[in-house]
Amino acid sequence: MPKETRNIEIEYRSRFDKKEHDRLKRFLDVHAKDLGKDDKDVYFFLFPDKLLKTVNNVSRGTAKIVLKLNKIGKGSDFEEIEIPINQKDFDKAAKLFLSLKTGEWMRSFQKRRNYLYKGVELALKWSNVWGYHLELERVINDTADRGKAAEKIRAVAKELGVRIMTDKELKEFTKRTEREYKKTKIKIEK
Repeated sequence: MPKETRNIEIEYRSRFDKKEHDRLKRFLDVHAKDLGKDDKDVYFFLFPDKLLKTVNNVSRGTAKIVLKLNKIGKGSDFEEIEIPINQKDFDKAAKLFLSLKTGEWMRSFQKRRNYLYKGVELALKWSNVWGYHLELERVINDTADRGKAAEKIRAVAKELGVRIMTDKELKEFTKRTEREYKKTKIKIEK
């Protein structure tokens, strides 16, 4: 059996207001390679130590199931297992996981535009859960390259003038967001 290539994302996030979003967009439109619109409809299934999601990539006409083997706020490296599915099967995949009652879940629509800047992939986003934010990432195959990837991302963040959220901030934010989403979901379901 051939050795599987690992897909490890080194990923950081920054949150900000609309004014900062618009400033970054103007800069990236001029100085970065525009990778295009990448709007997504996502179901997140929340586990204590990992994250499962079904993703409908609305802009690109694709879909997938993704398991991140780490949870936001527990480090910046996320090994991912992705299974492409037909876009027409997105709702069935979400229903499958919802029916398994795997625990808490959230649904989020993300408006996003992707860029490549100095070797770092950037997703400039707005979502109903996170508000305006930026994901900065590099994908590696070997954990030995983690330090170099993180260093490159931090240099780009500094150049862009964005502050990367700490693990503690991410953990507190996601915990609060999940709690607030659960309250909203309960009100809707009643």
